[in-house]
Amino acid sequence: MAQSAPVDSRPSHLKGLDYSVLQQCMHCGLCLPTCPTYDATKTERHSPRGRISLMRAIADDRLEVTRVFADEMYFCLGCLACMTACPAGVNYAELFEHARAEVEETRLLSSPRRNLIRLIAIRWLFMDLQRLELVGRLIRLYQELGLQGLLRRSGLLRLLPKRLQELEALTPKIQPRFTADLVGQVTPALGPRKYRVAFLSGCAQDLIFSDINRDTVEVLARNGCEVFTPHDQHCCGSLHAHNGEWELAKILARKQIDQFPPEEFDAIISNAGGCGSHLKHYEKILKDDLKYRDRARLWDRKLKDIHEWIAAIGLHPPHTGHPMTVTYHESCHLAHGQKIVQQPRDLLRMIPNLRLVELAESSWCCGSAGIYNLVQPEMADQLLHRKLGHIRSTGACTVASANPGCLLQLINGARKEGLALRVVHPVTMLAEAYRQEGCPG
Repeated sequence: MAQSAPVDSRPSHLKGLDYSVLQQCMHCGLCLPTCPTYDATKTERHSPRGRISLMRAIADDRLEVTRVFADEMYFCLGCLACMTACPAGVNYAELFEHARAEVEETRLLSSPRRNLIRLIAIRWLFMDLQRLELVGRLIRLYQELGLQGLLRRSGLLRLLPKRLQELEALTPKIQPRFTADLVGQVTPALGPRKYRVAFLSGCAQDLIFSDINRDTVEVLARNGCEVFTPHDQHCCGSLHAHNGEWELAKILARKQIDQFPPEEFDAIISNAGGCGSHLKHYEKILKDDLKYRDRARLWDRKLKDIHEWIAAIGLHPPHTGHPMTVTYHESCHLAHGQKIVQQPRDLLRMIPNLRLVELAESSWCCGSAGIYNLVQPEMADQLLHRKLGHIRSTGACTVASANPGCLLQLINGARKEGLALRVVHPVTMLAEAYRQEGCPG
């Protein structure tokens, strides 16, 4: 008797989706001019419309998940510019994450090197931020002892493969003190307390831009907020969701809700555009979890980007500020994921003596896109060069942006191209203006 073929028991993330989500795309093509990868290649499958067609073919059993499909899902930046352009309201973010989860289930991209990187980064470092902090301390020691500079001057790096040389050049400067050293667990409001908020200090943000976290807490306190900033926080899970690790993203969402009970705060504040976009969708992630579903819905309502929150409660404007010309690069997930476009500009314009010059293609991706600049360096470099060209044309010596990945990408790009450019978070500029005028009387 002939044996039947084995049945593939792997779960299908695309087939498990509400089919109406896949049907929303009308194939009108309005997304095409907004997609950086389509703009660069003019290839249909490198567009949102093309990728959705592939996803739908898999959900309809007309196409198997192949290596070509897998590579395509990781060639996508996930910048979500297509969602801003789409007249039908297609939820590309949800499709994109489930498509990548589908790829990871098939293990088509599996290799010893890739598996090791994912194990160390996604499953080990970012599941326990104490481990990430330890790595940050080791890198900081390596930098403070002068070993990094010595290695770079020695010429030994030229003996390494080109890609390793490029990765070493991207090593970020680790802050001398992390958020827990700069900010107390409870920061009282300066003046009458109007709100009680929680603040999320982040992962890379904590190691590389802890000064931005300090500035954020100061700005909140200046505007009537008592700020709860617990030490030993958890990753928000965006890295995991964006890279197909759906179950790990659920675990981290539950940990966040447990650490920051949403019913206890007027708002839960994020100052990182990419993290905030993910953090506002815990209800979607935990929709099948009866224990957490209702609290996740409340969490989503309480989660606010810092610019969004300050605009909602009414900013106490500073009275002075240094003369400067500034341009603003929009974080993709802040602009397209959270639809927060005007509030950062309004914040900057409220700083005295600051002249804001609009940036051409301000919401066009800079190439950071999470870890995209690490795994797709050629496309990332093209986008970065394009972005820096537009920044040059403004004549501004300062560029503001509200996401750690964007900040780091622009800092590294400016250094590589010899561009004298200060790269800063809008909230830092506001905090500096407050400090210039002194404590409120």
